[in-house]
Amino acid sequence: MTTVEFSPEGLKQYIGRRAVSTDVVTPGPANLLRLSFGRPEPELRQGDLLPPGWLCLYFLPQFPPDGLRPDGSPLDAGVVPPMPLPRRMFAGEGVRWHRPIHIGDELRRETELTDLTMKPGATGTLVFASVVNRVHAPEGLALEEERRTVFREEVRAGERNQAPRREEAPADVPWRRLITPDAVLLFRFSALTFNSHRIHYDRPWATSVEGYPGLVVHGPLTSTLLIDFARDHNPGRAFLSYTSQARAPLFDTAPFELRGRPSADGRGAQLWAVTPEGTVAMSAQVEFA
Repeated sequence: MTTVEFSPEGLKQYIGRRAVSTDVVTPGPANLLRLSFGRPEPELRQGDLLPPGWLCLYFLPQFPPDGLRPDGSPLDAGVVPPMPLPRRMFAGEGVRWHRPIHIGDELRRETELTDLTMKPGATGTLVFASVVNRVHAPEGLALEEERRTVFREEVRAGERNQAPRREEAPADVPWRRLITPDAVLLFRFSALTFNSHRIHYDRPWATSVEGYPGLVVHGPLTSTLLIDFARDHNPGRAFLSYTSQARAPLFDTAPFELRGRPSADGRGAQLWAVTPEGTVAMSAQVEFA
């Protein structure tokens, strides 16, 4: 493994890296997530629509043991080059759907690193990576997704993980749902997405090594729950786009809440994942077709 040239100019040379991969939307993972979420739908079968937001179950990372950091995260994350900053966190995403994906579809994904930026932060140096995925189904382009990730410096021994600035979540909303992020749910989501990052299932590592108060809820798990939350309050409506921004981590130490309301024009919705203290952990917007 070659470490990147760690400077703003050095990072720019990696922008434009590309990769292509293929996968098949088999029913097994989708049905296991359906059970993990306790959803009421019948078993998904060949030809059924894959729920929006559930593509995270496919195109899974493929790394041998020697391709992982001590914390279980990959050394080389595809088109993102190896980073000297050891801590990797979900920062948000944007998805645009062009056509539905069905159980049984053969998919091709084109991945491109579109941005890699170094910035100073309250916790030290930060590097923000933006990766765009274009997923093609048999009939053509099915969706475009931009995933944003932030890399951070290590927490020094004995220090606690610093909490970001808190923002009060809206309280005057018609949609609410309480989520209990217990260790079983986090383990199941880690297994279904082949995510070996130890902050999600190894409590001693999360608390003693990384300084968190408990196991960390996956950003993509929160995002998937928010998309399901939106479609449950808008049955039968097809999704056109979804964007999210991660504001603060969630933990398995207490239940958190999903909140939402329809947009003023009725064409979409505003969504929030809310910490037990009532502040925003993730904000999101959806637009319906």
